[in-house]
Amino acid sequence: EAYQKALAEGATTEEARDTAISAAESEVLYKQWANRSISSTYEPGSTFKSLVLAAALEEGVVDMNTTFTCTGSIHVEGWGKAINCSKRAGHGTQTLAKAVANSCNPAFITMGLKIGTQTYYQYLKSFGFMESTGVDLPAEVSGGIFASEKDFNSNVVSLAAYSFGQTFNVTPLELIRAQAATINGGYLYTPYLVEQVLDDEGNVISQHEPQAVRQVISEETSAVVRECLEYVVASG
Repeated sequence: EAYQKALAEGATTEEARDTAISAAESEVLYKQWANRSISSTYEPGSTFKSLVLAAALEEGVVDMNTTFTCTGSIHVEGWGKAINCSKRAGHGTQTLAKAVANSCNPAFITMGLKIGTQTYYQYLKSFGFMESTGVDLPAEVSGGIFASEKDFNSNVVSLAAYSFGQTFNVTPLELIRAQAATINGGYLYTPYLVEQVLDDEGNVISQHEPQAVRQVISEETSAVVRECLEYVVASG
């Protein structure tokens, strides 16, 4: 394509060949050296569930005494078929911690529906998914790939799918930045690589001082999220 384009623009065959080779080399180098943690987006799946848990706890729609009954699937208004859990036989009745440990899709869909479309979308913004992270690296993709706020707010099916991490994309760094906020006391930070710059004699020229962009959830909520996520590792 690069060869044909160059010819169409008046290049000689030799010039067009050089242009095509250069374009091919550039494409290969980009694929080889691209930093996919900031330049590529992926569907997060169940790794997103800690954020749904945090939002549900912060909004008070669930607590550690909440129980969920999983029959192996759940029906959502507007979607013609059941949305399955990974355990088709169902998990039965579960506490909140157990539902998190089981990574139970129906439980998380229930949490998402309780949060509601408008509030859920605001948490996507608060957790930093509608902006770049600001990391000190080049070529970062700005924000994830989501439905428009208007379309999302009118569609509980999207809310259900988002609640277990499907039908949208984020960069790995966006995701881990938000995950960190769920367990560090609720604070969203700008990630960075360079902490300190020194001169030849070891004197500090510049020092990075981490500053929270915002507090997304309370420290009390964050403590409960930590407890639940530790239970995932211990018993999930």
